[in-house]
Amino acid sequence: MLDAKAYYNRLLKYRDEIKKKIDFEPEVAIVLGSGLGDFAKNIQVEAVLDYGELEGFPVSTAPGHSGQFIFGTLEGVKVVCMKGRIHYYEGYDMSEVVLPLRLMYLLGARTVIITNAVGCMNENFGIGSFMVVRDCIASFVPSPLIGPNIDELGPRFPDMSEIYDKELIDKVLEIGKKNGIEVHDGVFIQLTGPQYETASEIRMYKALGADCCGMSSAVEAIAANHMGMKVCGISCITNMSTGISKTKLSGEEVIEIANKVSGNFEKLVSELVREIKK
Repeated sequence: MLDAKAYYNRLLKYRDEIKKKIDFEPEVAIVLGSGLGDFAKNIQVEAVLDYGELEGFPVSTAPGHSGQFIFGTLEGVKVVCMKGRIHYYEGYDMSEVVLPLRLMYLLGARTVIITNAVGCMNENFGIGSFMVVRDCIASFVPSPLIGPNIDELGPRFPDMSEIYDKELIDKVLEIGKKNGIEVHDGVFIQLTGPQYETASEIRMYKALGADCCGMSSAVEAIAANHMGMKVCGISCITNMSTGISKTKLSGEEVIEIANKVSGNFEKLVSELVREIKK
């Protein structure tokens, strides 16, 4: 069982260690998904910290996740960017998966933009388009809030009726429309992975109301909501799901498509940060 006191003290230790090295208080946190790490080049970098520099910190092992915190300025806003996330399928406890996000909150961020690369089961959404997350289903993975509650971070039973900020959802849709970028709004479902879903599973998830699926993000959104952060989720649709796609799925394909639409992704996120500043 999670030792809540030890976990929180560990977070405070990481926060203090970073503050000693980097004199920077971010306003917005950004989590970059598979194949989207190049977005970090848009940031006027103040400092870079490898996860491995923090003793005992979970390290990214997934392809396309370099495992760094990037501190800097984007559109005049101070941001901290996770270039590489931690996944449950890597063998980490769910409390470790959300630890980097909780740390960014303790460093000062009060808004988070959570991005990912997803498979799509809604045939009205095109490959290479985007979905701003309206709601999510996380019933198939352990909650990041299991165990003793850390009262310093949030309440024991947080409300989940509006995990994703409605104002930020509208802004992403407006930015897409203005720039001719195909952006939908829909429901995201998180699954454990690392295997891709079967055709029968996809039919079930579709019947539950999901539009897109992935192996991350929803638990991060839950943890952020628990702490009172404003949350925006942006999914890059890199493939159609099993049973819909005419080809077999691969991680290489995910990264390839994400790279192809990186320009549109950069525009969406950069203009969203600019809007947040207003």
